[in-house]
Amino acid sequence: MSLPRQTDVLVIGGGNAGLCAAIEARERGAAVVILEHADRSMRGGNTRHTRNLRAMHAGPAHTLERSYTGEEYWQDLLSVTEGHTDEALARLMIRHSGELLGWLHEKGVRFQPALTGTLNLARTNAFFLGGGKALLNAQYRTAEALGVRVCYDSEVKRLNISRGHFGNAVFLYQGEEHEIAARSVVVACGGFQANENWMREAWGEAADNFIVRGTSYNRGTVLKDLIGKGAETTGDPTQCHAIAVDARAPKYDGGIVTRLDCVVFGIVVNRFGQRFYDEGEDSWPKRYAIWGRLIARQPDQIAYAIMDSKVLDRFMPSLFPPMTADTIEQLASDLGIESGALTRTVDQFNASVSSGSYNPEILDDCSTHDLQPPKSHWALPLDTPPFYAYPLRPGITFTYLGVKVDEQARVLFQGGKSSPNVFAAGEIMAGNIIGKGYCAGTGMTIGAVFGRLAGQHAASAV
Repeated sequence: MSLPRQTDVLVIGGGNAGLCAAIEARERGAAVVILEHADRSMRGGNTRHTRNLRAMHAGPAHTLERSYTGEEYWQDLLSVTEGHTDEALARLMIRHSGELLGWLHEKGVRFQPALTGTLNLARTNAFFLGGGKALLNAQYRTAEALGVRVCYDSEVKRLNISRGHFGNAVFLYQGEEHEIAARSVVVACGGFQANENWMREAWGEAADNFIVRGTSYNRGTVLKDLIGKGAETTGDPTQCHAIAVDARAPKYDGGIVTRLDCVVFGIVVNRFGQRFYDEGEDSWPKRYAIWGRLIARQPDQIAYAIMDSKVLDRFMPSLFPPMTADTIEQLASDLGIESGALTRTVDQFNASVSSGSYNPEILDDCSTHDLQPPKSHWALPLDTPPFYAYPLRPGITFTYLGVKVDEQARVLFQGGKSSPNVFAAGEIMAGNIIGKGYCAGTGMTIGAVFGRLAGQHAASAV
């Protein structure tokens, strides 16, 4: 295969953000090349494991019900980030999110009705028909039909940048280094969660027990290169999108089928049989992404979700079957937890539950009293055998340390000066908006909005 030596717009990374950038740039007349680290079968980074994006809308739109205003979106984002967000960029993303459904539909993406139950997303999040892979297939078909060239198995090793101005990129293909020059570049190649050494720098030995939910290709090579060349950073390297996943999941690419949504329906204990956080603190889309970090702080980074037969059919199960036993004592033994400790925890929890009107669709009044930590909602006694358990580990989706950008998605270099031709989109700059916590579907929204902006302005910079 002959490799391109130059182009107008070079896009690094072939996930949602990169494809949005490539399509926008090509539609504006620029010649576009995508360098994708993975081969064709594994293309798309974390996007292939996604299901939905969050978008504001004034009324029913596509499959979204009722309305979800920009102010509601902002307040939801503010609550999960606790203020760790760039308000101007966040509000920019929210404003543009309303355009995404129509734009993606034009590019061949189809949507399905949102899931119901504990997710409570029918009003806020649009689900891709066929999931992330179907989204990617549609985006790749559109990009290639427009004339975007995609080079797989192409790992970018470094960017040649002088005083914030990009010249060319050096990439590895079939074991040999190659160069490609471009008038502008869009970096859309993710965070560093699959870089075990970098993760260990941030988290210590605990990182060895983390599971990477998505691609193994997001190693932060370009991010580190940009930082080394003076790009300003945002975000804390220990902050990340981290959820509870089945501890039996593979180290990489387990994806959505390893996620566990059962936390709100039971209790969660560590390896000593002790609860450590309020499982019913808030609705699941606003709290599911805190559980990875919570488990990461527990001994050996392991925890167990415990429930009884009353709730087993109320959540999306893991790919792996739950462990089951007729008694809490036997379940503890099977999990390797001291049985007396788990029995005491369950007995104390059951004794503290106040009766109420159980309703998993809202913040109900079923809670505990005189118990630390409390369970604020959806508290039901664990009293109906058989009992079930899922082992949990931190499942990292992406890291929040990234490069700072402006409202045109231009990367800021030392002194806050915007680069004339270096743009960033997706997880590599998501920390500008999500400095802490997570709001379901926002990662894809950031990728699509800033991907489009990056592509538009990269084409203009040609």
